[in-house]
Amino acid sequence: MVYLFLAEGFEEAEALIPVDLLRRASVPVTTVGIGGKVICGTHGIHVTADIADKELPTELPDLEMIVLPGGMPGTKNLDASSVVDAALELATAQNSYIAAICAAPMILGKRGLLRGKQAVCYPGFEKDLDGASLASGGVAVDGRIITAKAAGYAADFALALIRALRGADAAEQVREAICP
Repeated sequence: MVYLFLAEGFEEAEALIPVDLLRRASVPVTTVGIGGKVICGTHGIHVTADIADKELPTELPDLEMIVLPGGMPGTKNLDASSVVDAALELATAQNSYIAAICAAPMILGKRGLLRGKQAVCYPGFEKDLDGASLASGGVAVDGRIITAKAAGYAADFALALIRALRGADAAEQVREAICP
């Protein structure tokens, strides 16, 4: 199961494109709303999450990946969430994938999850990627950590998530379906 977290002020494309493409690849995704089920994105789009953060179980034996979209103040709201902290700790302990896009890689950097890893982020947040080596390009995959630069890379980010979870063939099938 992929758990994608939504907080007030999230970047809609960075959240919804990955949810859409992962589900096209038959990857189960649960969206988790921080502070409730209806979350408003940075561009005024209200999204109903599958569950609210208070409904997230403390143990996630089916956890394959955590996904953190960027946007402001969404990234700051994710960063302040004890539920996101607990999920990241659990994902690290279970050796699950952790993915973040745009400003959200700063959350990983602040927690030391990028030390020794190649990573990318939205320009201006590089100082928050503690211990990371800045990669070139729009998406960086280093072991179980996947980062992306910005909303314009949301589809590439989503395809990298699919590739990590279901393999290159599954990612290529989705890519062909959306870019015939």
